[in-house]
Amino acid sequence: MKNRIKIPQSQRIDKMLATLLSVSRNQIEKLIKDGLVQVNGKVVTKTSHKLTVDDEVEYEFVDAVPRESVSVDFDIEVLYEDDDILVVNKPSGLIVHPAPSVKSATLVDWLVDRGISLSTISGEERHGIVHRIDKETTGALVVAKNNHAHQKLSQQLQDKSMGRYYLALIDYPLKEDIIIEKPIARSPKNRLKMDIVDGGRDAKTAFVKLTDGRDDIELIVAKLYTGRTHQIRVHLATLGRHILGDELYGYRGKIKSVERVNLHAYLLYMIHPITGKKMEFVAPLYEDMRGLMSHHLDIDDVMKKIEPAKISEYFD
Repeated sequence: MKNRIKIPQSQRIDKMLATLLSVSRNQIEKLIKDGLVQVNGKVVTKTSHKLTVDDEVEYEFVDAVPRESVSVDFDIEVLYEDDDILVVNKPSGLIVHPAPSVKSATLVDWLVDRGISLSTISGEERHGIVHRIDKETTGALVVAKNNHAHQKLSQQLQDKSMGRYYLALIDYPLKEDIIIEKPIARSPKNRLKMDIVDGGRDAKTAFVKLTDGRDDIELIVAKLYTGRTHQIRVHLATLGRHILGDELYGYRGKIKSVERVNLHAYLLYMIHPITGKKMEFVAPLYEDMRGLMSHHLDIDDVMKKIEPAKISEYFD
């Protein structure tokens, strides 16, 4: 079905449609690039096209093609759920998004199994994924259950009113609390890795020492000011430090029994997209990471240091 609107003022077509239709710029950009938008009877494929007053814009919605069903034989811990959002504690080994190379069920497949599937105006099926976590990383992840919530949460990522604090076990203590600001892009030497690359995307991470213990292991907390792929892992590697189990970025530690990257999205803060209420969610540590802490650190000291009320104070 085609829809028509008159343009009330001069502006770029992507900005104007995003405002008038109350959807994200990303969806509008895809709609335009797919040739589904006309201005005064002519197809426009440039998102920068300048509209003038009284231009007539015609656009067409396309139904999403559902993803082929995949068998889901696992469950995920739900930290919070209402009509608009779902917060989960993602386990290690679970990939968030499907890809041609991924044969096993993903977080998206689990959401589909639960009946959570968002519509889009551009025919691309989404499942409320607002932010990602690496396959081996565990912890708090929020999912939007409707398009309005998705748009509001995406805006919060941009204006930094939503974010996460990560706990990590590293193979050698930091010399001091530190902020790293170095650009990140795909490594030109290893396409599986990200790296510090001139001209890469700006990236900023703050690291705070919490407690150290036997075998040089230290527990740190990290705050992301940007959200680049593998950002914490890359920035730690620039300091000659590595997360336990992170062999991709150089972990060659004494502990050989570590089976995965010991990085955990511990505390998620956000504003509820509908009620406007400030909210925090704490994702309990998984047993493997807690076991390493118990063996190599003073676990009572750890639990005191990671009290949710204290976490944000470390970065004041």
